[in-house]
Order: sequence, then structure tokens, then C-alpha cells
Amino acid sequence: MSDSDELSPPRGYGPTSYGEAFADVYDDWYKRVSDVGATVTRVRSLAGDGPVLELGVGTGRLALPLADAGVETWGVDASSAMLAHLRAKPGAERVRVVQADMAAPALVADGRFAVVFCAYNTFFNLHRPGDQASCLAWSTTALTPEGRLAIEAFVPSEGSSTPDGPVSVRSIEPDRVVLSVAERDVGAQIVTGQFVDLSEAGVRLRPYRIHYLFPAQLDALAAEAGLRLVDRWAAWDGAPFTDDSPNHVSIYGAA
Repeated sequence: MSDSDELSPPRGYGPTSYGEAFADVYDDWYKRVSDVGATVTRVRSLAGDGPVLELGVGTGRLALPLADAGVETWGVDASSAMLAHLRAKPGAERVRVVQADMAAPALVADGRFAVVFCAYNTFFNLHRPGDQASCLAWSTTALTPEGRLAIEAFVPSEGSSTPDGPVSVRSIEPDRVVLSVAERDVGAQIVTGQFVDLSEAGVRLRPYRIHYLFPAQLDALAAEAGLRLVDRWAAWDGAPFTDDSPNHVSIYGAA
């Protein structure tokens, strides 16, 4: 077995593949991808005194600050590698973690949570047919009668290519280059990509696949699960959502 074979993550695009491929770099690459303080403040406000569940909790970028703020915090993630990083951090014992596919978590949660939320495009990682609908249906049953489901995601652009083109450079260092390679199936609304991590240690492939939705499509899928749109902002700080907003935070409640 070569060094590059040892570095390679599991093949395929299953529920665990993203986490297994990115767990070792997630905190470094994505610690500033969104406003943690604004997210914690908003989720805490929505929850009141109730418990919160994060779908795709990962390494605890948001769950740990929520728990630190006194919120009863739960997290679901399919990736053992992501959860290992979370559990190694100070304060991790305050986050109740379930290792499961967030499309259908193995968690008895009927009417338990004041807020279920899925941050920073994580919902789009559910790319297999029916997974997004299954996640929304389960989330509906997990909410209290007045509970809220919050989903943060990018607003897709129209067109036939990925936003940064099929190949781009993520980073260049003296002993390391990371390339991003992606292709977009416009009809299926699927982006399949790889981060190709080249270093003296070998080649590490970090695969991902997402199924993106336009906001109106997300609203329709939520309606099928018995949810209605309550609010939509451009960011967690409550900035107004407009036709030009690149991202959205959509808040749903029982229809």
C-alpha cells in the first residue's frame, strides 16, 4: 500500500463520506465560514428555554458555543471522524451527540426540540433521492408544537457551470497545494467535486456531492412535510433577504 492509499478517504458519496474526508481539516478550513456569534444568538432566541438539535453537528463549531451559552444542545452526525474531533474538545460533554444519518436519525425525539437547525449548506449534503424530504419529515416530528426548523444555505446561481469554474486553486503553500475540481449537473441540481490535496505526504482526495435547492423549492419540500415559511433572512443576524442575497436563513414552523 502506498502513502497516498493510506491517506485516501472511503470511496463513494454516502452519508459518512464528507465527514470522513474533511474531519482533519474542517476546523482549519471552515472555522470562519459563517458568523458563529450571530448564529448562536439567533438560535438561542428562537429556542427560548427549550433544547436545540443541530443536524450535521460535525466538529462542534456551533454546538459547543451554544452549549457554552447555556442551551441544552444535541447534535446528529453520521461521521465518526467528525464526532471524534468534537468529543476531544473542552466542553464536549455538554453536547449530547447521536451518530446517525441525519436523513433519518436513530433518535426518539417526538416533540422534544424547540429548534432543529442545519447550518451552512449542510442540508444540501443530502443528495440521495428522497433524503431531503425524509430529513424534513423527521424534523417536523422532532419539534415542539411551536418549534422552529432553521436551514442556512446558499442561493444557487442560474447557469451551466460551478460558481468558481470547473477547476480552481484553494490554497498554495511552499509544501502543499489544494485544488478544487467540480462539475455541475444543472438538470439534476447536483454538484460533484473533489478537493485534491497535494503535499510531500502524498495525494489526499476529499470528495463531496451536494443536491442544491432554490429557496422556493425548499419551501415546497417543507410544505410537503407539514411546515410553512415563517421568516427568511439573508444571514443569521436578521439582515433582509432580497433577490440579490447570495445566502438565506429560512425559518419554518408547523403549517
